[in-house]
Amino acid sequence: MAAHFGRRLRKGAATTAVAAAAVAALSASQAPGVVTGEGSGRQAAAGASTPVPDAASDDNATGNSPYYTDLPPLNSPNPSPSPTVGTPVSRGEAEAGIPATVLDAYKKAEAELRSSKPECNLPWQLLAAIGKVESGQARGGLVDANGTTLSRILGPQLDGNGFALIKDTDHGEYDGNSAYDQAVGPMQFIPSTWAWAGRDGNGDGKKDPNNVYDAALAAGHYLCRDGRDMSTEAGLHSAILGYNNSQDYLNLVLRWLEYYRKGIHSVPDGTGGVPRHRSDDSTPKPSGTPKSKPGHGPSHPGKPDPGKPDPGKPDPGKPDPGKPGGGNGNPDPKPPAPKPPTPSETVDHLEDADTGKLTAMAGDAFGLRIGTRAETKEGKAVGKVRIRFTITGDTDATFVGGETVATIATDAKGVAVAPALQAGEKTGNFKITTAVVGHKTKGVDYTATVTDRAADTLARTSDTPLTCTPGGEFADQVQVKATYKGAVADKVAATATLIKSADDATENDKGPYFKDADGKTVRTLTDLRTDDKGLLTLPKLYADDTTGTFLLRITTTGGATLTVELKVAATDTSAGPSPSPSPSATS
Repeated sequence: MAAHFGRRLRKGAATTAVAAAAVAALSASQAPGVVTGEGSGRQAAAGASTPVPDAASDDNATGNSPYYTDLPPLNSPNPSPSPTVGTPVSRGEAEAGIPATVLDAYKKAEAELRSSKPECNLPWQLLAAIGKVESGQARGGLVDANGTTLSRILGPQLDGNGFALIKDTDHGEYDGNSAYDQAVGPMQFIPSTWAWAGRDGNGDGKKDPNNVYDAALAAGHYLCRDGRDMSTEAGLHSAILGYNNSQDYLNLVLRWLEYYRKGIHSVPDGTGGVPRHRSDDSTPKPSGTPKSKPGHGPSHPGKPDPGKPDPGKPDPGKPDPGKPGGGNGNPDPKPPAPKPPTPSETVDHLEDADTGKLTAMAGDAFGLRIGTRAETKEGKAVGKVRIRFTITGDTDATFVGGETVATIATDAKGVAVAPALQAGEKTGNFKITTAVVGHKTKGVDYTATVTDRAADTLARTSDTPLTCTPGGEFADQVQVKATYKGAVADKVAATATLIKSADDATENDKGPYFKDADGKTVRTLTDLRTDDKGLLTLPKLYADDTTGTFLLRITTTGGATLTVELKVAATDTSAGPSPSPSPSATS
């Protein structure tokens, strides 16, 4: 992948040179901290304040597919002041206009990320910048009322011919190509990434890469992964390079980000401008290809356009006049032989592969992993099939890594093993559903249970005797440490009760006591919880006028119990120095 990436930069040298000249002209006034120059993202340009973070070229949203290279105008849009209250609205350059539905999708994605990942500080303008570069804002906003593109937006097939080599991972489910992957939708996700990164942004119950609401929210979560913070230069650069690993791409997105931050305005759907130049514009054009209309697609129409279906492929459902029976009304005398079924098409059902009981305490990783086997109708195992595992229900549990969806290929025995489950703080049951990617068939569901945090041992942190005089207060507070199987048991629920005796755990009505917030006597404390070190420190204890030995019992979730002895005794003043012998005793 790295070797291919360098080749792509050289093939786009002509366009890059033009872009670089414009970037140089802009650098004095726009996007402070932007780095320039070519490379894989592993080095900073001369004079840059910080190095560009590393980004693996084989792990990005777009598969390093081509992108539009048009730069924003030299003069950023200047918002005109509003005569009343409200946000100033830009009425400047046409490039500052973003189609209404597309703009709404970016802003809704920012709002969701502000709630779910506030530490990311994602600005909607970053999504707009990436959307501009990837698809020209969904080809100028050609979307329906729900935000779905009117026609599918596909990048070129990633067959290694001038692009990355990514063989089919979705059996054509997203891109319609069962041989190679193609970047899909307004944010140009490759299918293998969408399978786990996809989101439902418009609440219709589907995760569609061709829907701008779904794609924008998925892009936001993708950029914010690994704890990135978009308010820092390192976090911002790392996120953009993780989306498409190119120094030129980083510089370009930063330019559009800064441009949109200066002001934008909404335009009707379908009226937005469409870029005309792409990063692969220097690839050879086949002869006899008609020129594209100005403003519609790349200036070199011989190459696939991420804003249009892949050229060279007939439109599904339309006759191909270049083939027998394809438009001349004559039947094909030799119909093509039927294609052999793909591995996923041979799957009749999914079976559990001896997973076992899925139980974990809150905050812990599950000890067992889910194993699912793909089988034919005859019960034979099917290998090389992608199984999608999805966590559902009212839970904050995730797969290790923070995702709720994982896609794993089956091995030679037909078994796919899901990533380890990580319990959240919500207790109770939730489900994990399974499905074959690209083929509808009977799945298998799993139920997992998250239990309360527990402790199996309690011990005092001090062996100092706990004593008090009648009507006084105990000098030391009771502190205990909870453990579970020898490890610290943090955030474990506990209760403390002053009991009548070792054999009678009912609450005592005399002897030592606690005080509530109003100063009233309390002899049972509930809703206690150990801290992150497993420690529990009880409030101060007081004594009434009753003397004797009393018991305090502490119990936790999980069955740990500790009984602490308390003594209340009057000070002994009867014993003193021996009296001197009387004179008569010695006479």
